[in-house]
Amino acid sequence: MKTITHWIGGKPVEGTSGRFGPVYDPATGAQDKQVAFATTDEVDDAVAAAKAAFESWGTASLAKRTAVLFKYRELLDARRDEIAALITAEHGKVHSDALGEVARGMEIVELACSIPQLLKGELSTQVSTRVDVSSIRQPLGVVAGITPFNFPAMVPMWMFPVAIACGNTFVLKPSEKDPSASYRLAELASEAGLPDGVLNVVQGDKVAVDRLLEHPDIAAVSFVGSTPIAKYIQMKGIEHGKRVQALGGAKNHMLVLPDADLDFAADQAINAAYGSAGERCMAVSVVVAVGDTGDELVGKIAERAKGLKIGPGTDPASEMGPLITREHRDKVASYVSGAAAQGAEVVVDGTGYSVEGHEDGFFLGVSLLDKVPVAADAYQDEIFGPVLCVVRADTYDDAIKLINGSRWGNGTAIFTRDGGAARRFQLEVQAGMVGVNVPIPVPVGYHSFGGWKDSLFGDHHIYGNDGIAFYTQGKVITTRWPDPADSGGINLGFPSNS
Repeated sequence: MKTITHWIGGKPVEGTSGRFGPVYDPATGAQDKQVAFATTDEVDDAVAAAKAAFESWGTASLAKRTAVLFKYRELLDARRDEIAALITAEHGKVHSDALGEVARGMEIVELACSIPQLLKGELSTQVSTRVDVSSIRQPLGVVAGITPFNFPAMVPMWMFPVAIACGNTFVLKPSEKDPSASYRLAELASEAGLPDGVLNVVQGDKVAVDRLLEHPDIAAVSFVGSTPIAKYIQMKGIEHGKRVQALGGAKNHMLVLPDADLDFAADQAINAAYGSAGERCMAVSVVVAVGDTGDELVGKIAERAKGLKIGPGTDPASEMGPLITREHRDKVASYVSGAAAQGAEVVVDGTGYSVEGHEDGFFLGVSLLDKVPVAADAYQDEIFGPVLCVVRADTYDDAIKLINGSRWGNGTAIFTRDGGAARRFQLEVQAGMVGVNVPIPVPVGYHSFGGWKDSLFGDHHIYGNDGIAFYTQGKVITTRWPDPADSGGINLGFPSNS
């Protein structure tokens, strides 16, 4: 059985803990790999390698950093199919979806290539007589990233390219469920010329996570995952004096007004709810149908849902693949099985779905629940699977009140032809990312990604300008070069700008 190990100091490092986690092929249910879990000593070794590398990388020229990143981008482009295949093999998403993930990650590498423009400081001359003030941004040192299973390539690339472009060195702890893509990203970075120790990968579980959060040489931690773990990451990281950026869970609402194109809205609801088997933090999991649109909209969604092709991610005909584990599939199915007892109408039930020849795979059909009470578990919890809830609202005001009443505020969308309603929605809704006739409003790389409320813990969103700010610290320099004829003299008063 193949063992996926660590990448420390520019080379593979075999695990010594004797502890391993299973890595499954979700389409077959078979375990064909295992991942070595790091000891605290191995985490310390990775941090030590990063700390040693920072001595030279932190002062390397912007030209040197960007030369590596440009080469890295070219290698990623050449290997995108290979990386996507690793994602499909361990996560299960269809190959086209995996390719899209790689492409969105590469956008941030491209952003990092422009770091000379993004790191430019400011200068104000003559703020006082012969006094100038400038501001610069400098790297933090060693930083860490803890990333989820649902985007094993994209989310790491949302973090480390920006961090290392700013002059930091990085320790990545990817998900233990699908670790190969992150490992391959580190190998390719080394091939691109990234110095040893600048990017390290430690595989593992809570032991590795806790050591990263406690380690005195780590200055900042980025995290993407569930809300309970995001809260834990923030509290423990702050306890140990670290800057923390922790992105949590979501319950993304899609508001459909009566004037919307219902065929278009139904298509987009299908795409946003069931793409990647719903295992996206930006998936639409609730459609809010306003006025008398509900019955017609639900009918259109149900018609489309029943025709989806579900199968192995390696099959080009598949539109949706399996879920990540058997346990997760069963948990997602339980929300559908218990929905009717909690007052919802089960319009499409995917719990009995199986794929011929892949009966042991972690497949689940798509499900559609209508008239879901807000007290129901299917509405209250982040299901993270192919289950779409529909709730009804009489008016726009009722709908916005419902959406803003959610404890999450990651992403949301409105479908309408009314520009005034759309403008009002984008100003009134309490969420960090808003789509107008766009169901999954993930920002492009030069804007930042992040939510509100229980979807984000920390002050900065990820990548974009917020990412630059998170991975650097500001310094302001006040300079005076006195005229030789000016003796200065003694003045104990508070300095004034004159």
